[in-house]
Amino acid sequence: MNLRGRTAVVTGSNSGIGLGIARELANAGADLVLNSFTETQDDRDLADGLAKEFGVTARYIRADMTNPDECHALVAEAGACDILVNNAGIQHVAPVEEFPVERWDSIIAVNLSSAFHTTAAALPRMRASGWGRVINIASVHGLTASPYKSAYIAAKHGVVGLTKTVALETAEDPVTCNAICPGYVLTPLVEAQIPDQMKVHGMDRESVVREVMLARQPSKQFATVEQIGGTTVFLCSDAATQITGTTINIDGGWTAL
Repeated sequence: MNLRGRTAVVTGSNSGIGLGIARELANAGADLVLNSFTETQDDRDLADGLAKEFGVTARYIRADMTNPDECHALVAEAGACDILVNNAGIQHVAPVEEFPVERWDSIIAVNLSSAFHTTAAALPRMRASGWGRVINIASVHGLTASPYKSAYIAAKHGVVGLTKTVALETAEDPVTCNAICPGYVLTPLVEAQIPDQMKVHGMDRESVVREVMLARQPSKQFATVEQIGGTTVFLCSDAATQITGTTINIDGGWTAL
C-alpha cells in the first residue's frame, strides 16, 4: 500500500490506538497530522520522531475536541486532509442515576460531536481534491452494550450512525466513510491496569487477562494497535473503494455471541 502524497489527520494520536494508527499510516507513506489536547515538547518530539523514522512529514496540532471551533481549526490548519481518522475518546463509568452531567457532556462532545465537526470540515476538501477516506474509531460498544458506560455507549452508537449517514451522503463521490469497532485493545493504558486487577482478584496475569479483562472477548486475546492501524491502511487502499458505510469489528468474536 502506497499512501505517498496523502495527508492523514488522526485525532487523539499522541498515544494508544491513535498513535498506532498514525504509525501504520506513516509506514504506508502518508504524511501525518497528530493531535491531542496537550501542548508539550514531547508532543512535538513525537511528530518529529515519526517524520524521521518513516521519511514523511509529520506535525502536531493541539486542539480541544470538546470545542467545535477548535475541531474545525484543526482541519483548517492541517491544510490537506485526505484521510481523517476520528479516534479521540474519553471514558467514565457510573450508573445512569449517578452519572455526572458534566462527564456525560464531555464524553458526547469528544467521542461523538468532534467526529461530526471534523468530518464537516474535511469533506469539502476531500471532494475538491477528488479523493478521501473518513475512518471513525468506534467500538464494539457501538454495536452492543455494557452496564455503567451509558455516555460512552451512546456516543459510540452515534458514531456508527454518523458513519452510515456520511457514507450515503458521499456515495457518488470518491470518498468513503467507515467505522472500525475494536474490542479490548492492548494499549499502555490497559497494560497499566493489569497489575491492579491482579491484586483485586488475587489472580496471576494470565488468569486475570482471560477471566476478567477478556471475559467477553471469545478469542481471549487482546487486539493490537498494529491491527487497528493495519485495518485503517486497508480502508485507504483501492481494494476498499466500494467499502463504505459499514463497520469492521476487531473484537475477537465478541459481537458473534
